[in-house]
Amino acid sequence: MGEFGTTLWDQLVAVNWAGMVQAAIILAVGWLLARLVSRSAARVLSLRLDLHQTTIARRVIFYVILGLVIASALHQLGFRLGVLLGAAGILTVAIGFASQTSASNLISGLFLIAERPFQIGDFVQIGDTVGEVLAIDLLSVKLRTRDNLFVRVPNETLVKTQVTNYSRFPIRRYDLQLGVAYKEDIGRVKTVLEGVMDANPLCLEEPKPQIFFQGFGSSSVDLQVSVWAVRDNFIELRNTLPLEIKKAFDEQGVEIPYPHLSLYTGSATQPFPVRQAAPEDDQDQEAGGRDG
Repeated sequence: MGEFGTTLWDQLVAVNWAGMVQAAIILAVGWLLARLVSRSAARVLSLRLDLHQTTIARRVIFYVILGLVIASALHQLGFRLGVLLGAAGILTVAIGFASQTSASNLISGLFLIAERPFQIGDFVQIGDTVGEVLAIDLLSVKLRTRDNLFVRVPNETLVKTQVTNYSRFPIRRYDLQLGVAYKEDIGRVKTVLEGVMDANPLCLEEPKPQIFFQGFGSSSVDLQVSVWAVRDNFIELRNTLPLEIKKAFDEQGVEIPYPHLSLYTGSATQPFPVRQAAPEDDQDQEAGGRDG
């Protein structure tokens, strides 16, 4: 027991406690310094860069300083940095071969950072996914959908897929397709539509709202109403304008026809008359009355 205690004591004494304490102090102070410097740099860079670029720069500065602090702490413990760097290089090559997908996402992330098709806070559509951009990292982009779901999209997918940014420009156009009966006066219909758009405060006067003739449909004359709105008011305009048009049509007696089909025997004939057949019980009663 005495020999074991002596051996343990010798091992404890041989430990470089001073170096460990110094390394711990370096790590603690370095971590605080990295956070302070990265935040201060981000605050300064935010005056010239957007939120996405500022976030990336802040992370790069933080991890660079933290890496230097860790290297200094290891050196204080007696590790040879040359050997560590060599081992880290070999490990990096091995990881690169084993994770080609991650490398592809990393390269794609650099392209996205340089191209900047969207920013944090933008509302985008990536494939079939629509949501708000929460974060743009080197490997993936994080989205929050309209029903409050979290979606992670790899950067490689972004480079290969069409991306629609709904927040890029300050105004958006809303196109409403509608049809009116052939008997209606199209000039009068346009006057009713223009009155509805002029009365709606969400419709912009410039660019001017427009009404386009789309064609002669099977049951109606097809029109398109195109109005512009501020980006933040687009959803409200989309929900209110159709209801206002329907109400105005009802008040002015403008018919929105149901799909229907007319049969003709020739170009100058009247449509075939349609007569509803009497129920079988009524036919039997009529036949019985005649027999009596």
